[in-house]
Amino acid sequence: MGYALAEAAVRLGAETILISGPTSLPPPAGVKLVRFETTEQLYRAVKSAVKDADCLIMAAAPADYRPVKPASTKIKKTDETLRLSLKPTIDILKDLAARRAKRPLVVVGFALETDRPIENARKKLREKKLDLIVLNTVGADTGFDSDTNQVTILRSKHKPLKWPKEEKSRIAKRILDLVADML
Repeated sequence: MGYALAEAAVRLGAETILISGPTSLPPPAGVKLVRFETTEQLYRAVKSAVKDADCLIMAAAPADYRPVKPASTKIKKTDETLRLSLKPTIDILKDLAARRAKRPLVVVGFALETDRPIENARKKLREKKLDLIVLNTVGADTGFDSDTNQVTILRSKHKPLKWPKEEKSRIAKRILDLVADML
């Protein structure tokens, strides 16, 4: 969805920065592309990009955890059970939404929930202080590695908007229409 949103934003005339992890997708024409590999790199890139932005849309989640002690060399296979200690990474969306500048900044997040999806997405909307959250529907022909998606839009003090399965480009345009009304 991130690439579809970036392409739709450019088509609408918005100056668009696409911050992307490794992917085989070509970046849409007209975007400024910033690449990252780690959650910390993503955080620094988004923090820098959002300074002068009117809108932040975080369409994909980075890793929630990282190793406490990363290995500096290959871990050789043994017959022993391997135990990894992990610690949480920064919640980029929550952190940046909480640090909003004094001017309006519309903050949009995405959620993929398999258990009590509406309830859990609403909780993220509240706890992260988002203006809008897009709840992805889990399905064989929607979401990842697909040109289609099915989403439900949640905003505080609004009823959920469940949209039919559509091309990601169409969903992106509809999301940006909602964002434009919030600016």
